[in-house]
Amino acid sequence: MFGLGFLGTALLVGAALLFGGLKVIREYERAVVLRLGRLVEARGPGLIYVLPMVEQMYKLDLRTITLDVPSQDVITRDNVSVKVNAIVYFRVMNAPRAIVEVENYLYATSQLAQTTLRSVLGEVELDDLLSRREKLNVKLQEILDQHTDAWGIKVGLVEVKQVDLPQEMQRAMAKQAEAEREKRAKIIHAEGEFQASAKLAEAAGVINKEPVALQLRYLQTLTEIGVEKNTTVVFPVPIDIIKGWIESKK
Repeated sequence: MFGLGFLGTALLVGAALLFGGLKVIREYERAVVLRLGRLVEARGPGLIYVLPMVEQMYKLDLRTITLDVPSQDVITRDNVSVKVNAIVYFRVMNAPRAIVEVENYLYATSQLAQTTLRSVLGEVELDDLLSRREKLNVKLQEILDQHTDAWGIKVGLVEVKQVDLPQEMQRAMAKQAEAEREKRAKIIHAEGEFQASAKLAEAAGVINKEPVALQLRYLQTLTEIGVEKNTTVVFPVPIDIIKGWIESKK
């Protein structure tokens, strides 16, 4: 009886060890296996077997990971304090290196993204940060990808999401924009006056050659005034009529 009981227990333990080592790895996952502390291989996808008490498995997701970089205090090159946050898209390309080369690749990538964001944006001026964001995104992506390559990670995209300016800077920029619009309006108005004066000079030359044109202009003005149904009637008198009387008074 003792022998049968021991045999049954051994069979149960063996069956538990056998089936306990079976693992299912999804299509977008890989299992990094360490055998007695040494790296063996990355297994999967599908059904794999891990030797209990001999092998240790780490499961990694190979899909693109979206990492939200929290808001960072950045002082630009022209000494403007701003808050900037960003988003990083990356994925694990080499699962064994992501386990062996770095303790926690998610945490390490997050910290690296934060420090890189502060250092890169601190080298540019505020105007470049607001207007050349695409170039800064490319620069951030290249730096992060270069540093994370040793961890088996590929950084595909970095986007600066939002730049929060101080209230004083927002008011100053609003005043600058308003002054710029006023300057453009004055320039446009001055150009209109210049073009109008040029046309008036051409019209004066035509009237000087044909004095009758001035009389026709008088009559046209009277017609325009009469359409408005005004009670006051303005009758323009040609200067030539009273020119002799003015000269006699001198």
